[in-house]
Amino acid sequence: MAEKKIIKKKKVIKVITHGRAYIQATFNNTIVSITDGNGDVIGWASAGGTGFKGPKKSTPYAASMVVKKVLDMVKEYGIKEVNVLVKGIGGGREGAIRAFNTNGVQVLSVKDITPVPHNGCRPPKRRRV
Repeated sequence: MAEKKIIKKKKVIKVITHGRAYIQATFNNTIVSITDGNGDVIGWASAGGTGFKGPKKSTPYAASMVVKKVLDMVKEYGIKEVNVLVKGIGGGREGAIRAFNTNGVQVLSVKDITPVPHNGCRPPKRRRV
């Protein structure tokens, strides 16, 4: 029988010096995603995936470790500067932004994209005692 040789194509990694960092900071977790200019995700990590459990996931220290893990993932792309978009009001919000600077990535701008309700949900009906 004739054996077929499988030739694998080498993955071409494009160099992206400028990207966007999305930080979702909830009360329970912190998720950081890094995208290129088009919005295609090139790497992401969360506090739960980094090894934190329970209430420690929403701490600023956990957020800094998440940023470090994401930047290790996207090191091969050569990201030098990011625009940060923050969503949520969790504890890891400030810690994640500071962690970008400490890990050698320049933060160009910080924008808050937390959704704000226009009129909110309908309130529950009056309590009858």
